[in-house]
Amino acid sequence: QGQLVESGGGSVQAGGSLRLSCATSGYFGSTRCMGWFRQAPGKEREAVAMIESNGKTFYADSVKGRFAISQDNTKNILSLHMNSLKPEDTAMYYCAAGPRIGATCSAPDLSRLGSWGRGTQVTVSS
Repeated sequence: QGQLVESGGGSVQAGGSLRLSCATSGYFGSTRCMGWFRQAPGKEREAVAMIESNGKTFYADSVKGRFAISQDNTKNILSLHMNSLKPEDTAMYYCAAGPRIGATCSAPDLSRLGSWGRGTQVTVSS
């Protein structure tokens, strides 16, 4: 397993943008999944976006068209570009990485088997 460290969170007004970064080190599997999850106070953790080692991406319906996940394999950095932020995007954001178990990345598999960072807070005010 590897290590992950998030950065880039902060406070922004609705409609603004933020870019989260996750510096990774270690081995996560020959075919890996990487993703961003978030958890708001009193709510369950939810998957926001995932990316496979081949570049295939997945997004939660609530962020489609607003967020973009990307990976820089040369620098071992996972990023999440967040645009048109809404107050309901307020949460602690975590990055995760782990082996791909099935034919495609799965949020439950990544939650259960992945390595996690400690999170970075995103606060969106109205």
